[in-house]
Amino acid sequence: MVYHVLFNPHAGNGHGEAEARKLNGLMPDATLRYYDMTSFTRGYGDFFAAIDPADAVIVAGGDGTLNRFINDTQALRIENDIQYFAVGSGNDFLHDLGKQKGEPPFSVKKYLQELPTVTVQGKTYRFLNGIGYGIDGYCCEVGDEQRRTSDKPVNYTAIAIKGLLLHFKPANATVTVDGKSYEFKKVWLAPTMHGRFYGGGMMIAPQQQRNNPEHTVSVSLMFGSGKLKTLMVFPSIFKGEHVRHTEMCRVLTGHEITVRFDRPTALQIDGETIKNVTEYSVSTGVPARV
Repeated sequence: MVYHVLFNPHAGNGHGEAEARKLNGLMPDATLRYYDMTSFTRGYGDFFAAIDPADAVIVAGGDGTLNRFINDTQALRIENDIQYFAVGSGNDFLHDLGKQKGEPPFSVKKYLQELPTVTVQGKTYRFLNGIGYGIDGYCCEVGDEQRRTSDKPVNYTAIAIKGLLLHFKPANATVTVDGKSYEFKKVWLAPTMHGRFYGGGMMIAPQQQRNNPEHTVSVSLMFGSGKLKTLMVFPSIFKGEHVRHTEMCRVLTGHEITVRFDRPTALQIDGETIKNVTEYSVSTGVPARV
């Protein structure tokens, strides 16, 4: 069997190819063939048609790499086993599965099926971990700018703290879950999650389980508080303990979720940024039970 390694050279702060080639040491007896994913400008149809269905495909990258892969291949019927080798900087998908960076590739095909979708600015995308909206989207926007102007690793925690204190202004939001609407003032965070983690290890939705039998997702809100209290509670997100602050945090679960802000802000989908968004809608593709 041949292992076809699809690597993203931009993953891991630009070290994606070097990190991917560590598979030579992890799998010394395997036949490995490497492909730069960014060269597949015409799509993956020709690639999968040219390889043996019995071969395995290893996606080597981070959360953003996986997101692009699931969206670029959504129209294909893939017979090959799809495996994952984490070489990203955040690796929230990896953390959600209880695995560590540097572990050998493992099959993820079951996690890449029946994924929820998000519709934003007239386009629909599948997502693996979650949708960040609010200061989390702002952090990705600022991080992208830092990445364009510097080779230093992006510190999203530092960006979030500066944003909370100085730059980011909360919005008012209308959140609709399976047809029922809720109003929230001064919303700092309004992500909808398929997994538990985002932002490089923040457990924003501690009770959310991907591939759960009900096929639900969770929208996790932080709202109503001033800058100082929000800053004090914010670090507890890394352990999922923010949900104890019920006066300013609420989690709603469902199958169809729409979040509408009263002013535009950036949004992120598995770490990929979209600017100037006022609304997004998530669907699991499974009707809510009446």
